[in-house]
Amino acid sequence: MQPTVEAWSEGSDFNKCIVGDSDLIPTLHGMCSSSETSAEAKSAAASNNHKEAEKRRRQRINSHLDTLRTLLPCNSKTDKASLLAKVVEQVKELKQQSSHIMQLESSFPSDTDDVIVVTDFFFSNNHQSLVIKASFCCDDRSDLISELIQTLKSLRLSPLKAEMVTFGGRTRNVLILATDEIDEKNEVVEFLREELRSLVHRSSCHLGDRFKRQRRLIK
Repeated sequence: MQPTVEAWSEGSDFNKCIVGDSDLIPTLHGMCSSSETSAEAKSAAASNNHKEAEKRRRQRINSHLDTLRTLLPCNSKTDKASLLAKVVEQVKELKQQSSHIMQLESSFPSDTDDVIVVTDFFFSNNHQSLVIKASFCCDDRSDLISELIQTLKSLRLSPLKAEMVTFGGRTRNVLILATDEIDEKNEVVEFLREELRSLVHRSSCHLGDRFKRQRRLIK
């Protein structure tokens, strides 16, 4: 069976529809072109915005690098890698200086009386020794050191190291002591702690009336 082909007359509705809408073809083409142009414009605008943002970012980086060049011992021609290396070196040096300053401040006498005693054990050639770190801060007085020496002798403690800082009528003493007399109750440690507290208390009483200030003993 052969397929039938129908012919549409010029006056048919389909023919009128095609002929009547033929004027829309240029309009549709124009709309497509306008849409493509708008997309390209947006893409170009986004690209320009990105370039401008990247330019501003580079300008900020270069400005900070120029500032670093003025702060460090280098010239304006120093490349970025060398400049950053100098920055790292400078930061490490400043950190080390800060650590030294903190250690120095911690050794200075404070306005508060305190006594701190900590212990540790030291082994050498199958021999055990008790190592004591004692620190106390109080008002300075002329007979303070002599009393401290008598205390250490009475407890048979050998000084390994001593640091004494006096400033503004206050003194801080840090002692590293050792003894071979070790007992389970650590009586020598408790005796030392009590003797240092008494020493600090006598210093406060000795100068308390002159300066009219109270000290708080930190246990």
